[in-house]
Amino acid sequence: MADPAPTRSAPNTCQAARVITAATMVTMLLGLSGLTLTVTVVSLVLATPLLVLFSPVLVPAAVVVFLTTTGLVMSGGFGVTALSGLALFYRYASGRGPVGSERVDVARARVGEWVRDYGWHVRS
Repeated sequence: MADPAPTRSAPNTCQAARVITAATMVTMLLGLSGLTLTVTVVSLVLATPLLVLFSPVLVPAAVVVFLTTTGLVMSGGFGVTALSGLALFYRYASGRGPVGSERVDVARARVGEWVRDYGWHVRS
């Protein structure tokens, strides 16, 4: 015998509110996206003559800004790396070891116990 076709119940108020809210949000976001695209295109059309006119000045300025920003970001990264290394060295020197080394030691001991208990299976 065939199973009867599943019956569908009418959506409740909560489901309807979710659908309406989602549709409203999607519509607003699509409208905002279209507005942003329109403003971007209009700004590009208006700014293109200025960019062409001032490009001999803007291109070197952009290169300088890029190199300066890259240098600052790299300097910060190297500083964080140096401080992390210093903290790691301090933990080693004080006898505490790196963060998480206790867990590694426990795992190493458990693997060693397993090898002692079941290692003979591998050899045979």
